[in-house]
Amino acid sequence: MTQRDVVFPPGRQALYEKNRYSPAIRSNGFLFVSGQVGSRPDGSPEPDLEAQVRLAFGNLNAILAAANCTFDDVVDVTVFIVDPELNFETVWKVVPEYWGSAPHPTLTGIGVTWLYGFQFEIKVVARLPGSCEAHARGLVK
Repeated sequence: MTQRDVVFPPGRQALYEKNRYSPAIRSNGFLFVSGQVGSRPDGSPEPDLEAQVRLAFGNLNAILAAANCTFDDVVDVTVFIVDPELNFETVWKVVPEYWGSAPHPTLTGIGVTWLYGFQFEIKVVARLPGSCEAHARGLVK
């Protein structure tokens, strides 16, 4: 089996090891980021929804930065929202702070009933810097 090229953000490796998953994997010119929630450093949920969404984006951005990416490199987004009818507007008023300008990435929004004590989760796929040029030159297959 090929060794996975795992990306760990600074200071959170113990949390990921405890929960037995990788925060992100580099593969074939892309970065596949696990769902990020608004967890505090100890892993507990931030109780305020707006603050939880900001913290989720902060956790996401730390992983992107560890892979030399930014949100501008994100090509696909999946968000999970507990009780979206109630929480969508609160979540979506925070999103523009992090989303950047058009063209925006693709988006799938999923309403869920449970997220392990959280109300919002964001999962992305990002293009790694230089990957388009490497593909064009045939360096990445």
